[in-house]
Amino acid sequence: SIYEMFGNECCLSTGEVIKVIGFKINKLIASICENNAVSQFSAKVELPLNFPGLYKVVADKTPYVSVEEITRKVSIGPTRFGHPCFYSPEDIKLANFTVKHGEQITFNSVEEINGTMAVNCVVIRNNQSHSFTLPLSQEGKFYECEDDQIYTLKEIAEWKIPKCRNRIVRLSDTLRMWDFSNILPENFDGCLILRPVYEVQAVMKFRKDIVHILSDLDVEVKDVTDCYDISSFLQPLSLEDVFERTSMEFPMVAEIMEGPSGIQKPYNLLSAGKEIVIYKKSQAARILSSEIRSDSPKRHFLIPMSYKGRFKRRPREFPTAYDLEIARSEKEQLHVVATKAFTSPHKELFSVSVGDQFLVQQCQTSEILYDGRKKVVDVLACEQILSGTYKKVLLPMYMEGGFVEVIHDKKQYHLSEICKEFPLPFNVKVSVRDLSIEEDVLAAVPGLQFEEEITDSYLLISSASSPVESWEIPVYRLNVLVHLLSKDVQSVVPPVTKTTVEEISKEQYYMLRRYENQTLHPPPRPPKKPT
Repeated sequence: SIYEMFGNECCLSTGEVIKVIGFKINKLIASICENNAVSQFSAKVELPLNFPGLYKVVADKTPYVSVEEITRKVSIGPTRFGHPCFYSPEDIKLANFTVKHGEQITFNSVEEINGTMAVNCVVIRNNQSHSFTLPLSQEGKFYECEDDQIYTLKEIAEWKIPKCRNRIVRLSDTLRMWDFSNILPENFDGCLILRPVYEVQAVMKFRKDIVHILSDLDVEVKDVTDCYDISSFLQPLSLEDVFERTSMEFPMVAEIMEGPSGIQKPYNLLSAGKEIVIYKKSQAARILSSEIRSDSPKRHFLIPMSYKGRFKRRPREFPTAYDLEIARSEKEQLHVVATKAFTSPHKELFSVSVGDQFLVQQCQTSEILYDGRKKVVDVLACEQILSGTYKKVLLPMYMEGGFVEVIHDKKQYHLSEICKEFPLPFNVKVSVRDLSIEEDVLAAVPGLQFEEEITDSYLLISSASSPVESWEIPVYRLNVLVHLLSKDVQSVVPPVTKTTVEEISKEQYYMLRRYENQTLHPPPRPPKKPT
């Protein structure tokens, strides 16, 4: 059979042995969803996996009838996406534990325990974590739990569409900035049914690349697994697979089977056919930063702590008095100018005019007269700067005004100094670029906001043929497949690590903010006007 693969004809000869290494969703067919079903008036459109937007997954109303069915149809794995949650409408009585009906059960991993395949599960009860196992033979009704996270289409395709099922999704309200009008079906209101179209991923004995075969290709095949030596085939590994290896297995030499196209380092090391040395895996810190600009779109960056450029401070803007309280620090007094007028409804509190300057002191309480009664409210104590003197004033914490910071500090800072001395978010501009980087993308950005410090997974690599410098590559943001080579590493000590500022997409930015903020408690809401 001859078929077209990415625009090239490919031949599958009679008798050729193919090792199937996986099934992957190639694209999605989207339809308008009405009452959990495809609308009879909806057209069907093809969506590529890189289609923009972030989506919430709607819980499947159809139950699974056993744990074994869940493990067959639902992706369970070591990454943060691979921990699906279910509940049972009936109590599940185990030897040492009873799962109550309606409790959320998190499925973490599948393994063999005393000769029986089982799923490692967790239930959170009264803020206590309870671990237990469910055998695959456990029967009963298991329903998907509601999922409040947001995902890209690619993440949904890889982790959130069970085999032999469709998936209903809703476009996240936070990202309606994209214009979908020319792509999605008419009358799109944010809810879609996604039907996956699969491809078979395979390797051939005398080829080093991955063969992608569409699932609707008309080819007859026979299973010869039991009578063939499959060790003669290459074993493709993703960067996630490599990262899951134990630290003792590093360093290793690998050949790229599939990788991104790019001419800049380190991406030029990852094109198909290149050989690399993978020295180690690590968790590394990055500063998540965004370009300061009023119009859209903003650029987003991940800056390593090894960045050698220097920064000067830029003024921050504060929409409310409450934001001034959050931003103030013991290190220096916050000096601001009002950019918006505010008339206080209470004589005890100060009315602000545009151009008024203040030194922010502290949060405190104050009595005001409200409808003839005394009421205690939170206020922000400040000193108004007048010509040659200062006046103590109280600003209501609920005040919606506008302030811009006055910067007196002319010092140039390294990234590590800013992270140590100031709370984030923090506004800066590059004053001295990093001369060790061929093209420092940050130097051309008029202003940056350092938003938060994140920790992410990286592999340290270099060229196998010319290991003069090493690079940290992100595990979860690059689509790379490698196979390991039986070659000795010339030196287990990696060459000097080069600094890379990674520019990330809007979707990747929201993904990183989402994961970091899962572990943080949101700040309290600003006080409301007294009622």
